[in-house]
Amino acid sequence: MATNPPPGAGRKGAVKGRSQTFNPKTEDWTKRETKSGQFMDRKADAKPFKGVRKEK
Repeated sequence: MATNPPPGAGRKGAVKGRSQTFNPKTEDWTKRETKSGQFMDRKADAKPFKGVRKEK
């Protein structure tokens, strides 16, 4: 049987195996998988993903 997560801030720390990069052409953030380099998701607004490290 499933249980409820502990109360508080939720997930702690960064999301593992993911990174994000800013695309100046479309002016949005794109999330990538670090192992394959495949693009996964794109933000609809101008804010970056929460808890995902940024590429240089």
